[in-house]
Amino acid sequence: MEKEPSPVTAMLKILGEYEKDPNIKLVILKVFAMPEAAIGLFTDVGASYFLSRLPGYFGEYLGLTGARLTGGEMFACGLATHFVSSKDVPLLENELEQLGSNASSIGEIVKKYSYQPRINEDSPCMSMELINKCFSKNTVEEVQQALLNEMDVNGVANKWIVNATNSTKKTCPLSLKISLRSIREGREQTIDRCLNRDYIIFGNVISGRIGANFYEWEPSKLELVSKEMVDRYFIELDDEDFKPLQLPAAATRCQKITVGGARL
Repeated sequence: MEKEPSPVTAMLKILGEYEKDPNIKLVILKVFAMPEAAIGLFTDVGASYFLSRLPGYFGEYLGLTGARLTGGEMFACGLATHFVSSKDVPLLENELEQLGSNASSIGEIVKKYSYQPRINEDSPCMSMELINKCFSKNTVEEVQQALLNEMDVNGVANKWIVNATNSTKKTCPLSLKISLRSIREGREQTIDRCLNRDYIIFGNVISGRIGANFYEWEPSKLELVSKEMVDRYFIELDDEDFKPLQLPAAATRCQKITVGGARL
């Protein structure tokens, strides 16, 4: 006897039929993080567009530290449009499974199960003033120093400050500087421009023509990463095999519903 697919599999199959509809997208996430810089890459896949549009400089905080957010924190900072408790996700999935071709009802069903989550007092979402103070700096070095200053001032720093300080110290210096510049440029650019820039940077990374910096983490110190070195990754490859990024027109017309779920 053939095993029936799980509700998630069935839901994804139904939602897959909606891929041709540019007006509807649904993403269900329980945690969120952008750890690319921590593994020697950079905040890509259009992250410079959506991170730069979060409140204040919260996007710089996420991009430089790789911090993980819960579903409630995703909702609080604007990364998620709805919050659904983990215990209700199976119910949500089952209702979505029964939709058939009525894709326009997705938003109504998600809203039925969503609510305003409570955010812990020690969450970075509750320290926006301090995050803005530290991550609005012009350079990664200044961001790190601002974090250190807050630790000295308060004596016993908030947990997120300690984690942010430690993570930026352990992250590839070149990755940090490229990520910060990319997010800052994304503030003034369209999603198409941001994706194209990511494509160019990644092309330079995998070509190895500038160097094996991402793999060897060289230079190993922030002060050794020059502006000229960073600039080279933002210049389109001079290679006949390097083709410009072609984006489908529907990519800019998508309406996305992002659901943050947390186990309570």
